[in-house]
Amino acid sequence: MNLWRQDDRVRRFVFGRRLARVAAELLGVRGVRLYHDQALYKEPSGGVTPWHADQYYWPLASDRCCTAWIPLQDTPSDMGPLAFAVGSHRAALDRDLPIGDQSETALQEQLDALSLRFADEPFALGDVSFHLGWTFHRAGPNTTDQPRRVITIIYMDADMRLAEPTNENQILDAETWCPGVGVGEVIDSPLNPVLYSG
Repeated sequence: MNLWRQDDRVRRFVFGRRLARVAAELLGVRGVRLYHDQALYKEPSGGVTPWHADQYYWPLASDRCCTAWIPLQDTPSDMGPLAFAVGSHRAALDRDLPIGDQSETALQEQLDALSLRFADEPFALGDVSFHLGWTFHRAGPNTTDQPRRVITIIYMDADMRLAEPTNENQILDAETWCPGVGVGEVIDSPLNPVLYSG
């Protein structure tokens, strides 16, 4: 995580204004800050990534945050691309589940009951997918002999404030990704630069 602090090429990519502007426009905000970046590599024979919503882990005061999911190679169905339940950010789903076997089972049952459309398509190199923090998503197994390489960039409203953490994961996230920021303050730490302001 925060590979931008370790490699200049990654920093130029993560700090790129083009994707940041898209994120701001999708979120309907004047600008966005970086929450953090993350490399997600799924090795050959890597299993299912269970149903979850990222914002369960984030101590953010609003839902104006999103993840750009960027594969670093063509990602066919048998490599385990990102898949999500369309409209699930607005659905009455259990938002208190950490990622795991329980979330996979419980959320699949809830999603089936709501008959939400399941978007599960391969990605070409150069494709980018954006999803809100409360969009429920998963990924299938990687049954190929190559690793599935992905980088994600998490954007948040430039005016985002730190919320009171509601679980241990959010406490850790506040300490790790928002150092020195108090509850109720704008998340304006050295790790959270503004990447786009329009």
